[in-house]
Amino acid sequence: MNIDRWTRRVALLFVALTALLSGCTTYVTTQVTAFSDWSGSDATRTYAFTRHEDQKNNLELSAYERIVANELALHAFREVSHDDARYLVELAYGIRSDIVTVAQPVYYNPWPGPYWGRPFDMWGPWGPFPATYVNQSYPVFTHLLGIRITERASGREVYNVTARNVSEESSLVRAMPYLARSALADFPLANGAVHTVKIPLGGGGGADANEVSLPAATPPAGAASAPKAAQ
Repeated sequence: MNIDRWTRRVALLFVALTALLSGCTTYVTTQVTAFSDWSGSDATRTYAFTRHEDQKNNLELSAYERIVANELALHAFREVSHDDARYLVELAYGIRSDIVTVAQPVYYNPWPGPYWGRPFDMWGPWGPFPATYVNQSYPVFTHLLGIRITERASGREVYNVTARNVSEESSLVRAMPYLARSALADFPLANGAVHTVKIPLGGGGGADANEVSLPAATPPAGAASAPKAAQ
């Protein structure tokens, strides 16, 4: 095996190892904003979901309610019938697409062929020539979940939290478990609180003070594929 081939194999191994290690530290980062007048206790955390009339048969909303219900259960909330509930929980959700343009470097190689990338090349893989830049556009998606809790008897709003994240993920269904966990991660937040929650992608790994571990969650099979905002 000649030196050039050995060098290329070592370089490929290094790139693969770097990609593997970087994959272990991939997070979904969500911004959470809350407004709170919460004074409930664990003994009174009974609730029911509420909907507008035109949402009665919304299968997508039903899927998201089940995801949020799992998170509420972690905070001693118990789902009951509407007439027995102390609190009513209403969801709002949506997705928006945008185009982001970034400048990407392009390097000029004046020495192609066997003289390029040799082990003792002092200039490295790009040579002594500066990079030029070209603009590259790609889509990004903003996912949103709002959770509003009111007292059933009085109609008084006691908690209103919004979770928002941006990624290349085009599916709101796949983003929803992260949004729900982030929105309720530190329930109840102080009034006007704004903070960021980082969740390991896929739910693996430990979490520090600023991170929340997310168990694997699969949305119900009845979830609709086309996202629609609920008001």
